[in-house]
Amino acid sequence: MNYHIKNIELIFYFGVLFFSVLSCNPKSERSQETSRETTLQVEQVKPPYWWIGFESEELQLLVKSENIQGMDVTANTPGIEIVQVHNADSPNYLFIDLKIHKNVTPGVIELLFSSSDEQSYTLDYELKKRTKLASEYKGFNSEDAIYLITPDRFANANPENDIQPNLQEQKINRNDNYARHGGDIQGITNHLDYIDDMGFTAIWSCPLRTNDMKRGSYHGYAITDHYQVDPRFGTLGEFKTLVKEADKRGIKFIMDQIVNHCGLYHWWMEDLPFDDWLNYQDDFLSGKPTKYSNHRRTVNQDIYASEIDKKEMIDGWFVETMPDLNHKNPFMAKFITQNSIWWIEELGLSGIRQDTYPYADKTFLSNWAGRIMKEYPNFSIVGEEWSYNPLLIGYWQNDTNQKQGYVSNLSSTMDFAMLDNIKKGIYEDEAWDKGLIRIYDGLANDFHYPNPKAIMAMMDNHDMSRIYTELKGDIVQTKMALSTLLMLPRVPQIYYGTEILMQDFENPGDHGLIRTDFPGGWAGDTINAFTGKGLDKDQKDMQNFLKTLLNFRKQSSAIHHGKTIHFAPKDGVYFLFRIHNDDVVFLILNKNQAPISIDLERFEELNLKGKTFKNVISRAEFIWDKTLKVNHKGSYIFSSKLK
Repeated sequence: MNYHIKNIELIFYFGVLFFSVLSCNPKSERSQETSRETTLQVEQVKPPYWWIGFESEELQLLVKSENIQGMDVTANTPGIEIVQVHNADSPNYLFIDLKIHKNVTPGVIELLFSSSDEQSYTLDYELKKRTKLASEYKGFNSEDAIYLITPDRFANANPENDIQPNLQEQKINRNDNYARHGGDIQGITNHLDYIDDMGFTAIWSCPLRTNDMKRGSYHGYAITDHYQVDPRFGTLGEFKTLVKEADKRGIKFIMDQIVNHCGLYHWWMEDLPFDDWLNYQDDFLSGKPTKYSNHRRTVNQDIYASEIDKKEMIDGWFVETMPDLNHKNPFMAKFITQNSIWWIEELGLSGIRQDTYPYADKTFLSNWAGRIMKEYPNFSIVGEEWSYNPLLIGYWQNDTNQKQGYVSNLSSTMDFAMLDNIKKGIYEDEAWDKGLIRIYDGLANDFHYPNPKAIMAMMDNHDMSRIYTELKGDIVQTKMALSTLLMLPRVPQIYYGTEILMQDFENPGDHGLIRTDFPGGWAGDTINAFTGKGLDKDQKDMQNFLKTLLNFRKQSSAIHHGKTIHFAPKDGVYFLFRIHNDDVVFLILNKNQAPISIDLERFEELNLKGKTFKNVISRAEFIWDKTLKVNHKGSYIFSSKLK
């Protein structure tokens, strides 16, 4: 977005100095006799606009214009205070600290820039009215089920935006797993009814901001403009429509953000504001080999960790095309924090999923999350800690009694540990320390988490081999894994295509293959999973299975609010109960191939005798008595409230 600064020459007339009148709001007219205006191009003003009425009255503007360094800045709008003007190391930036007092009204304010050669310029900046109260931004919780989408691979509703002449990657090739395929924002919007009908209550989309990279830009994790929607996905207006249309259906929207790094072709890379804007910036500018992260994420908690290990972990780059951002620079920290708030306010978000959480400076992360939660007390943020160690996962979830005195302000983390336990628990043969006991022991670790129900759990995602592949194409085992996921005291996330058994058998773990196109999202597709056309029997069965479970879960008070009770696995069978008042839901995982009779007297403490239960999938009923016969290996979910 381009801005203009107006050049005002102060004119002496008959020995009397006339000043141009710089207005408040609304702007007053200047006398044409006392000034004449030229324009000076401003390359960047970030944030591009702001809102009044935040808890914090502070705002820092990044203004980029040639040789702007050293200018004085004043404000002529009542209630707007210039607290401090900061020069950057580059002569082409100013960072301006404003205080927006409570009495300021929405509209355009005017800032006056004065240079040492007595030239003056004005900058118009808009302050908007907030569209809803901070308390109305509702986050996600254990009542929700999240549908994760890779937008380039979901649905292409507008082929005309596929190629953008001003961006570097200039091809669409659906036969290339690492090229762009054309999916867009409108494609998600067009299929909100499908997502709603499936029973999902929230969408997490992989990043939609501009990734002007030479190749591999489809995934979205190499941002080159923090304030711009990638035009190959659509427009800001289309993004806002998506969130609003989702909200009409009771579907929340979670934005994928990345504070740790940016893309190599970010607009600031040609003229970095400060000498320490990036980690290892001198090495990068001098052409030295990239210093990569050592990926030793435990340094964030390890009381014995060396300083060099900490530095290599936090400051090292992921890949050479993703410069690592230095959050110890206070201007970078404020830029990133304000950017997150800008998107929440602009779109009306319900949550943020923060990528590569432990790789950024943890003091910054605490301040970043803290500022967001101060402004939006009912909001949700989930951080990606890809660890199978519950100690590390729990460390990041907010707890005022946290050891080491660290307060994260983070509402949710991601439960990779439980993912691993469920997967192994289902495919391993039963033994004293293997098989279903892994699920039982894994869930027992919940004592460590400040709020287990707020943790996001999943069976796969956009960076992992799909669960159907991991379980060797075994549909029964896949259903067992998904049934367990949806019964846990967690916020479940399911990756798009799981419902139709999408897989990566050809090259397990290959990211491009994992992120396969959703059939029916492109004109001319012979298979359409949105309508069911062309799906085989197994795909339709899995789609109906998940649809039934998700829609049941959507209405289940026992799963939303109930206590959890489980019993140690016995004879290849595991029971997990969710109980809320007289609403009882329970899961059976049975690994026996032959029919078995289960002794129900073992569960006497639950006082279920004589209670009628119905199978959520088959609708078959049984009355709880002494025994229950189970004929097949698999998962069974029963409810006392199912109509």
